[in-house]
Amino acid sequence: MARKKRSTPASRIVAITGEGNPLSKDQQEQWLARGLDLIRAGEFFAAHEELELAWRAAPEGERDFYQGLVHVAVAWYQAGRGNRVGCDRQLEKAAQRLALYAPSHRDVDIAAILEQVRAARTVVAAGSLALEPPRL
Repeated sequence: MARKKRSTPASRIVAITGEGNPLSKDQQEQWLARGLDLIRAGEFFAAHEELELAWRAAPEGERDFYQGLVHVAVAWYQAGRGNRVGCDRQLEKAAQRLALYAPSHRDVDIAAILEQVRAARTVVAAGSLALEPPRL
């Protein structure tokens, strides 16, 4: 079976300690901030890359938070590509992962993100990909 190509180049994959702890919490916070800024700017693929780095470096209890944000970025990216099924799947995954951190986590308004994800799922279910830009 052929392996899927990774979206993150091997040179950017984060090394973590044996316990899964981040090598640098400051670096992880920078990836989060950059990822959120990129989502706000509509640069969803680049946001996904930054947030994926934070997710890979995160300790076990934080991984769903970062991965949920990755799903948000990828959902809007897929909408931009016209991929309704991919968008809907990413929105579903985002809702599942981020619900664990509501109403807020790391100064991110998770409740507001979940409301936007819910609204986007309604739009997608109606057959459209004309999503409002996420407001984080």
